[in-house]
Amino acid sequence: MRLVRAGVVLTLGASALACGRNAGPVTAAPPPAPVVVGHVVRRDVAVSLRSIGNVRALATVDVRAQVDGKVLAVKFAEGADVAKGQALFMIDPETYKIAAARAEAQLARDQALLRKAEGDVERYAKLVAKEYVTREQYEAAQAQAGSLEATIRADDAAVAAARLDLARTTIEAPISGRVGTIRVDAGNLVRANGDPLVTILATRPVRATFSVPEKYLSEIRAQISGVPLKVRALAPGETGPGHEGSLTFIDNAVDRTTGTIRLEATFPNDDQALWPGQFVELTLEVSTQTNAVVAPTTAIQAGQQGSYVFVVREDGVAEMRPVVVDRALGDESVIAKGLEGGETVITDGQIRVVPGAKVQVAPPQQAGPS
Repeated sequence: MRLVRAGVVLTLGASALACGRNAGPVTAAPPPAPVVVGHVVRRDVAVSLRSIGNVRALATVDVRAQVDGKVLAVKFAEGADVAKGQALFMIDPETYKIAAARAEAQLARDQALLRKAEGDVERYAKLVAKEYVTREQYEAAQAQAGSLEATIRADDAAVAAARLDLARTTIEAPISGRVGTIRVDAGNLVRANGDPLVTILATRPVRATFSVPEKYLSEIRAQISGVPLKVRALAPGETGPGHEGSLTFIDNAVDRTTGTIRLEATFPNDDQALWPGQFVELTLEVSTQTNAVVAPTTAIQAGQQGSYVFVVREDGVAEMRPVVVDRALGDESVIAKGLEGGETVITDGQIRVVPGAKVQVAPPQQAGPS
């Protein structure tokens, strides 16, 4: 019995020694992954529609000459802002000064003849009563005075036309706006109603035309009946909040070929940052979603089963949670399902994160690539 027990002890000791020789090295647990985090909040957010639109001037005017003549001077610079009534071109006025003087002289002559005819009528009225002149002579004097009155009215019109032509030798800006290319230089002859001399665009304010799907038409119409809907515009290369305007026009029919409705927004454009003909990104704020769940967009990852985020629990463990994104708002996204607000989510360093493992919150420069 003693020998058997000793053999058992020796056998167990040998087995333990063999196991110790064959066992591999013990692997230490990996350190927590450094990550950057953000916070999920609840707040009111605007429900908006985005579209690409085209800026156009509120008014476009081609400036043309209204009288013939030689251009004496161009009184503005290309690309400048001009005010309504500002002199733009000077046409040689001498011919029209002569015509105006001639019309005024004709008027003065006929006025003198009318005064004489009226005196004749007054004298003939006394003489015909005494039968010193015949009734026919008196009526002829009346007819002469009436004819001269009509002639003077025609002379007045001729004088007004001549003065108008003389005034038109100075071509003024019909609207305030920005001028384009000057198409005629001083010294050239121009004709009335000929080719445009320059084009003026009214750039303060401006309008932007864009289209949205027709399914939003009912909501837009319901909202526009109250306070005008806000529209924001961003020109190419611009950042920040953009330029604020308001929706001012809804087309009277849906485009059946595209299933969209055409809209127009008006922008004050006091800084003239929006340029006619320019394509801009427009955001129409239709309504406001209250108490929405908003998360940083960089926290949302795409997987085979859909979108997900890593939520950092209070114990520092990363939990992978699937989410449904309602819409993106630039740096933030509205979450329809998966988050309740108040969670801490990983925004950078997700590539190092293992679900169920601990993480360490680090400054942005220490986190790995997302």
